[in-house]
Amino acid sequence: MTEGEIVIDDIKKDAETRMQKSFESLQNNFKKIRTGRAHPSILDAVMVEYYGAQMPINQVASVNVEDARTLTVVPWEQSMVPKVEKAIMTAELGLNPASAGNVIRVPMPMLTEETRKGYIKQARQEAENTRVAVRNVRRDANHEIKALLKSKDITEDDERQGEDDIQKLTDKIVGEIDKALESKEHDLMQV
Repeated sequence: MTEGEIVIDDIKKDAETRMQKSFESLQNNFKKIRTGRAHPSILDAVMVEYYGAQMPINQVASVNVEDARTLTVVPWEQSMVPKVEKAIMTAELGLNPASAGNVIRVPMPMLTEETRKGYIKQARQEAENTRVAVRNVRRDANHEIKALLKSKDITEDDERQGEDDIQKLTDKIVGEIDKALESKEHDLMQV
């Protein structure tokens, strides 16, 4: 491998890492868009005040699925029940927890057709934002490759091959984004 090919290889690896991070971010955002089914990851964004510090809910309580439409949250300390319940209510997830003793039950409200369409629109927007981020990474990588050509560190053939590889990587990640969106839309439309 020539020095130019090594540099192009580094650019491709960096682009792939950045594109993969964008895709992982999309997957995390999709977890926050709730479907009609109960899943512990719905509460991942909930932060609870624990002795003066904000902690993720899964560090102060166990979150489990009781049935298809109900989560149970059991704080590890009895005194935390009201704080955890309040944190779930104020997390803007549209959930109304109810505590019985030291167990907090979180029923998942039925999604109306209008709500489902709103969530699908939100999911599509998240996917489009991720596609734009991936394309920006492609643009940056191609710009770096063109700069190498301009400074005569690589040949035109190396440039063409590098840009082709970056495009293939972009197409692969955009395909993964489209599959994830299709899967999320399918989940949202199930009653």
